[in-house]
Amino acid sequence: MTADRSLGNVIVTGGASGLGAAVARAVRDAGGRALVLDLDISGADVPDAFTADVSDTRATEQLVSELAERFGGLDAVVTAAGVDRPAPLEGLSGDDWEWIVGVNLFGTAAVVRAALPALKASHGRVVTIASSLALKGVGDATAYCASKFGVLGFSRALAAETKGQLGVTTVFPAGMRTRFFDGRDEQYKPGPDAALIDPAHVADAIVFALRQPVGVEIRELVMCPEEEPSWP
Repeated sequence: MTADRSLGNVIVTGGASGLGAAVARAVRDAGGRALVLDLDISGADVPDAFTADVSDTRATEQLVSELAERFGGLDAVVTAAGVDRPAPLEGLSGDDWEWIVGVNLFGTAAVVRAALPALKASHGRVVTIASSLALKGVGDATAYCASKFGVLGFSRALAAETKGQLGVTTVFPAGMRTRFFDGRDEQYKPGPDAALIDPAHVADAIVFALRQPVGVEIRELVMCPEEEPSWP
């Protein structure tokens, strides 16, 4: 079978910048409708963009449900919203630690939970964005690693729970050329020779997964430079 499934309506969290924006553009260019959710939608490249703080889980669930009704259903969700603030555990406030987990993990679960009825109706797909740091823990990243390890566990459990009803793919990107590293202390920024991947390549792979025919699953996909140090 070939990857020829139409995309339809695709919610993309974090879709106004970075990987999320690349996914929204790729969905649009492949003939789908990207429904962008982001805290700041001023940079969105698609017409259907909605302000949302995914860490506010109840409000996010309500918005997703409203969008499913407004646009006549959902065909996929891509949870690209993600944040980090590297620091030693004792150097990161409790509020910041919980904010990172709230966006990366709780926000992912909230969007998927609210979208489930529509996705089951369309036999749609969920694409969660983990990280190479969902596979390998590193120092000064306890909140980020905890959240991304959690995304992996959530996604595998979701795939088992909804088998035969919808598709679930988890993507593990390594460092990408985005603004994700802006605002960090210099010690936590990639060096000038860092091998970073183009988010457009990751977005293309996500669209490829979304377009697989019903009954064919790409469960997990690691994307990294060929000399990536954080994997395996």
